[in-house]
Amino acid sequence: MATLLSYIKVKAGQESAYEDMQALLYKDTWENEPGCRRYEFFRGPERGEYYALLSFDDFQAFLIHQSSDHHEDFGEKFGAIIEEHWVKWVDPMDRGSSGLVPSNPQEPQADATPLMIENSKSMPIEVPDWWREQRS
Repeated sequence: MATLLSYIKVKAGQESAYEDMQALLYKDTWENEPGCRRYEFFRGPERGEYYALLSFDDFQAFLIHQSSDHHEDFGEKFGAIIEEHWVKWVDPMDRGSSGLVPSNPQEPQADATPLMIENSKSMPIEVPDWWREQRS
């Protein structure tokens, strides 16, 4: 499993454009990515602030998502309106996580594209020791 929390801050006045793009990406992700388990976006309390919670069957499914044509189609458009962005891998707790399993690192598969390899290096899953201690 691979689960991440993402923070996105869009430039002032770009909220509607961001939400429109995200709605299309949401639709395409659910229609084309069987390895996606959760793909949810939320408005934050401050104008232009958004959060996302994404879960995939494994890191490979995440790499497929990040490298998909429908995701890449929005790369430059998102880049033009996003002011700040970060991604943090999270570890679902065994109690209260809707059946999600732990986030674990994986190497890209042998047939990975160059973009998948690049994404695996720029957004690797890192499992802190204390996560392992808490897993049952």
